[in-house]
Amino acid sequence: MTSIHVNSTGGNLLRNGEAVAKGRDPLPRLLAQILERAGDPVTVERATSRPWASALFQGRRHMIALRIAGTDAGERRARFVDGIEEVEWSLNGHFVADIGIDACRSTPEEEWIELSALTIEDW
Repeated sequence: MTSIHVNSTGGNLLRNGEAVAKGRDPLPRLLAQILERAGDPVTVERATSRPWASALFQGRRHMIALRIAGTDAGERRARFVDGIEEVEWSLNGHFVADIGIDACRSTPEEEWIELSALTIEDW
């Protein structure tokens, strides 16, 4: 299982830039794109990834928890959630087969989003 704890934007998530080897965990690249979609300020409170396989495919199952802060947090959460299933994610050697919002909750200062995604190796 891979876990990543990030408290800033995705600029430094990828150690090797776009040169992510095929078959490697696409979580860092997916997180960078999720953070870009959420906008600043956003914090990745939890991100885990574990192997997944079916009879024909192999990939990874990702669970991600985000905290969105700021005066416009509610609007940004709504924009983030709206149409997330149709977003075209760019993952070298993988594609997002399924992504969905598991839970959302609000506090007076921030919004929380929990989502899960399934990425499949593109061979």
